[in-house]
Parts: sequence; structure tokens; C-alpha cells
Amino acid sequence: MTSVDALQAALRAEHAAVYGYGVVGARVRGALQRRARTLWNIHRAQRDALAARITALGAEPEAAAVAYTLPAPVTSTRSAARVAAVLEDDLVTAYAGLAGSPDAALRTLAARAMQDAMARAVRWRADAGRPTSPSSAFPGLPPHALGG
Repeated sequence: MTSVDALQAALRAEHAAVYGYGVVGARVRGALQRRARTLWNIHRAQRDALAARITALGAEPEAAAVAYTLPAPVTSTRSAARVAAVLEDDLVTAYAGLAGSPDAALRTLAARAMQDAMARAVRWRADAGRPTSPSSAFPGLPPHALGG
């Protein structure tokens, strides 16, 4: 996977997060709505930064889809928190592709983005009444990457 391919994968995940946080924010109130709005803005900024990096590498950033399929219906505060946790888990996976980049700045970006997304996922899982630990010992890595 090239750096551009890995950046595009992260961009797709950020597009999905921006969409998903719009839905999540519509279903929660109070502090959770403020958090969803803050994270929506963070993901918008990250999306824009990724698009700029892709453009700087001479490629065309992938456009956002019109709509995204969420991992579950968002019908309550708990389901909104579960969906937000999955969005963040998906970001961990998407940024893992950048961790192997030959560019040190991209590796640093990947490490920070993965760490931030995992911390947000843990917090959302707690809000959803779910176990807060990740489901994998190596979050973000697909199972086949660990095979020997």
C-alpha cells in the first residue's frame, strides 16, 4: 500500500466519521451532544488535513459519499454511543495503514490518530454501558496481519 492509498483509506474513514457524528449528535443531548459536536468538528478538520496531504502528493482526494451505512440504527443515547465507538474503532483500523509509511511524519500522524481514536472509543463504549477494553489485543490490525 502506498502512502497515498493509506491516506485515502484514512480519509474515507474520516468522511464516514463526519457523517456518523452528524447522526449521533442528533440523537443525544447535553454533554454527549456537545462531545459529539466537538468530535464532528475534529473529524472535519482531520478530513480536511488529510485531503490537503493527498493533494500535496499530487493525487485527488476521494470525495465523501452521499450517505454511509452506520453499523447499527441510532435510536437512543446508548445506540448512539455504540455507533460512535465503532466509528472511532474504524478510524484506528484506517490509520493503521499509515503506520508503515516510509514518511516519519505520516507514521507520527498515524500513531497519534490511532491513540486519540482508541481513547474516544473507550469513552463512548463506557457511555454505551459496554466493556471499555478493545476487542483485540492489537486494535486496528486485521486478524490476518497477526498470522504467522
